[in-house]
Amino acid sequence: MKINNLKISQATIWLSSIFLGLISSVPQLASHNFNLAEASVNAGITSIFSLLMWYFNIYMLSRKESNPHKQSISYSKLLRSLLFGLVIMFGLAYIQQLILSHINFGPTMLMVEVRGILINLICYMFLSLLQQNYENQHVSMELEQIKTDNLEAQYELLKQQVNPHFLFNSLSTLKAMVETGDQDAGDFILKLSSFYRHTLESRKLDLIHVQDEMEILNAYLFLQKARFDGGFTFTSSLDEGTLQTLIPPFTLQLLVENCLKHNIVSLNRPLHIKVYQENESIVVENQIQLKKTEDSLGVGLNNVALRYSRLLDKRVEIVNDQQTFKIKLPLIYEHSHH
Repeated sequence: MKINNLKISQATIWLSSIFLGLISSVPQLASHNFNLAEASVNAGITSIFSLLMWYFNIYMLSRKESNPHKQSISYSKLLRSLLFGLVIMFGLAYIQQLILSHINFGPTMLMVEVRGILINLICYMFLSLLQQNYENQHVSMELEQIKTDNLEAQYELLKQQVNPHFLFNSLSTLKAMVETGDQDAGDFILKLSSFYRHTLESRKLDLIHVQDEMEILNAYLFLQKARFDGGFTFTSSLDEGTLQTLIPPFTLQLLVENCLKHNIVSLNRPLHIKVYQENESIVVENQIQLKKTEDSLGVGLNNVALRYSRLLDKRVEIVNDQQTFKIKLPLIYEHSHH
């Protein structure tokens, strides 16, 4: 028997019910007018009632609440359980009266109903506390898993951003610019410094404004344009409202890096990358012209999807129609996040 994956052994249910039945007969055992038949019927009725209330309360508590994270005792369920128990105990008391017709039904009825209420409360409160303890443990385990996944995602993100290949390519480009006397060499150094400064400042943050993310992306794009020399174009049409929403740091930069890494980028076949808003999502789009040696989308997209899923409980949508590739990032509003 389970309550939301909480196991209750059958032995516990049956042995406790029999025990309660025996306990209910203790006053009769101590009485001078002890009657074995009366004590046996009383114990049997109590045990049957306990069994029924065990299973009924387990059924009640196993039903899903409208609020799955509610931790307090459900008083509506408790009231239904008590009412059900009163009806059942009334029926059992009537059966007891039929068996032991010589007993005065009035006082007996009052006694068994009070006893039924107490037994019902014990069963319900015990199961509720057991269920809450299980749910608290489950929530704690989920939080620990989220923390672990978040740390793994941050570590993977750091490995990608402080990428020796990216740094090597940037320095090689800078060397070529200096040797040819390119006047943009100074700006290139400033953008490279700005990009790594953003890397160090943002890597410990869970979320930043999209406007700040665009500054990171613009610094990255400046470096890549110097390297690819017109081999790709980038356009952004995000409005002011969207720029004030939140996003995990380096999300757009990672997705644009994926576009450049896995697609052909050349003057003959320039890659067109777009960032825009569509309904409640930020969309990163590019036409598909995959390199022959590339057969995957890399770890960058997995990193982004993991952070949205674990940290924000949101899903990143991927659209691939063999002509264009789109990544849809759900908007995160500051008020809803807090």
